[in-house]
Amino acid sequence: MIPPGFLQDLLARTDIAEVVGRHVELKRGGANLMGLCPFHGEKSPSFSVSPVKQFYYCFGCGASGDAIRFLTEHLGLSFVEAVRDLAGRVGMQVPEEQVSVEEQQRRQKLRERRDSLSDVLARAATFYRSQLRETPRAIHYLKQRGLSGAVAARFGLGFAPAGWRSLAGVFARYDDPLLEEAGLVRLRDDSEGEGGITKLALGNSDGDRGRYDWFRDRVMFPIRSVTGEVIGFGGRVLDDIKPKYMNSPETPVFSKGRELYGLFEARQALRDKGYVLVVEGYMDVVALAQSGFANAVATLGTACTAEHVQKLFRHTDSVVFSFDGDAAGRRAAGRALEAALPHASDLRNVRFLFLPPEHDPDSFVRSQGAAAFDAAVTQAVPLSRQLVEQAGEGCELANAEGRARMLAQARPLWEALPEGALKRQLLPELARQAQLSTDDLAALWGGAALGAVSSTAGVPGMPGLRRPGGRAPLRRSGRRAPAASADLALRLLLRHSDWWERLGADDQQLLHELEGPHGEAVAWLERQLTDQGPQTWAALESALQDDPLHAQARRWVDAALPDETPDFAELGRVLNTMWITRLGDEANSLAPQAGQDAQARQRLQALLQRIAALKAQAAARPTSSG
Repeated sequence: MIPPGFLQDLLARTDIAEVVGRHVELKRGGANLMGLCPFHGEKSPSFSVSPVKQFYYCFGCGASGDAIRFLTEHLGLSFVEAVRDLAGRVGMQVPEEQVSVEEQQRRQKLRERRDSLSDVLARAATFYRSQLRETPRAIHYLKQRGLSGAVAARFGLGFAPAGWRSLAGVFARYDDPLLEEAGLVRLRDDSEGEGGITKLALGNSDGDRGRYDWFRDRVMFPIRSVTGEVIGFGGRVLDDIKPKYMNSPETPVFSKGRELYGLFEARQALRDKGYVLVVEGYMDVVALAQSGFANAVATLGTACTAEHVQKLFRHTDSVVFSFDGDAAGRRAAGRALEAALPHASDLRNVRFLFLPPEHDPDSFVRSQGAAAFDAAVTQAVPLSRQLVEQAGEGCELANAEGRARMLAQARPLWEALPEGALKRQLLPELARQAQLSTDDLAALWGGAALGAVSSTAGVPGMPGLRRPGGRAPLRRSGRRAPAASADLALRLLLRHSDWWERLGADDQQLLHELEGPHGEAVAWLERQLTDQGPQTWAALESALQDDPLHAQARRWVDAALPDETPDFAELGRVLNTMWITRLGDEANSLAPQAGQDAQARQRLQALLQRIAALKAQAAARPTSSG
């Protein structure tokens, strides 16, 4: 607990006009300063700041408070974060209870290092902005995407030149370890292939040999903290070469699982619009701002986490997740639902917007118009319906087995909800879907169904969501596949995880629909790749250590022959076999209906043609050595 005396001293030393003035343009109006209120939209200034009383007040909406309150309300900082921010600016040390001198020194060094990294990143952002102005093809690209100069300036967009060592002209010491720690410079590992990097390109001095810029020939998107400091970057190529998007690596000031692109820029729009729109890419955020939807933010190449949701609810009580309507979008929605459930209190609103597969938010607004997008947001699926629909995914509710499976999938989701009216209302709805009475379902699920606090054992960061063995509670209907083919597919993907991104959406979905541990392993692998990127089998095995899937995964990988050296084509051959089995099962189920149903007959013919094509393709493929 921070002593009250310290807080009084801190506020006495703090100039509230300086604190507010960093975020609001203030002009003298008698004894006070006046500006446009940052807490509601207005055209005439009604926001007053009193330097004498160290207090702010809005005559329009009634917002009021001191400097600490301003930072918590405007920036979404916690109370302790706001106190530390103010203390750092006036040179005060926040009292730390029961902390040793060594620990205080360690924390001070950490703060100094973070400040140094922030300074380095800010200088890089300034350089990238200057390069954008001097690069016509980058400007042309942004104009093609419909962006104005004003929006590009608001988001601080820039351009990283194509040279390997452009930042060497920005920083006096290109071999400064801070550049590497900030994620701006990379040190080539001798075990890596040259990849087109020549010794001449990387320089020959002893200090910087092997160093090169992390971002090259990309439009740069500065990632800012809620206080406005640059903590990382996202970069996009001007064409479609891979990787199309690239983020800063994890650093002491940047963690993808905690940060949201565009949140700093969206703060005022969140109040004006009344909700935050969570999209999948930073280009969507900037393009939507250009189209009038400045309330959009994006995750940074990771699934939405509980920390993301918690941060969003500091700024608004209404969150709309936007996803593509394809299978990958549905899976992403499942992860967002899991992250949101523990925070979905009765006073908060969570919805899910699924766009047509051919559209992302930017293209939808440009083709259909802002009014159509507003209408789509209004009709977004509420959390309660999304929970019920996902619980029933892959379940035949016409039979008892399917309804039992639905309840098994629904229970961990329902238990993750906080106690309140929403949770209680969902119980009868789930009972109705299962054709049970509410009392029967409550008896089946035990005391938790009657309002007891749900267990917090389970998924880290998601209290109440029990995931047996750490595995996903959401599973689609299982599909039969030859055991040998499924085993080989998992072995290849675990040994070569980078192959996952090279698969088409249909092939990925086929693997997701596998039964039992195969399908569960695919779901685990995709989550791991989303969060960490491609990894070696050794790294994946380490991450699996505490998961019941570990032993099975080891058996799949260890089954490889000593001289097995498969290539990506081998995975294609395995998937070909699995498709033939999958489509053959569907054809067999349609055969009895084909004699009387024209639509079934037409579908059967199409299936048989595709199976024949796949078999011919398999016969034409050479076999691998492994």
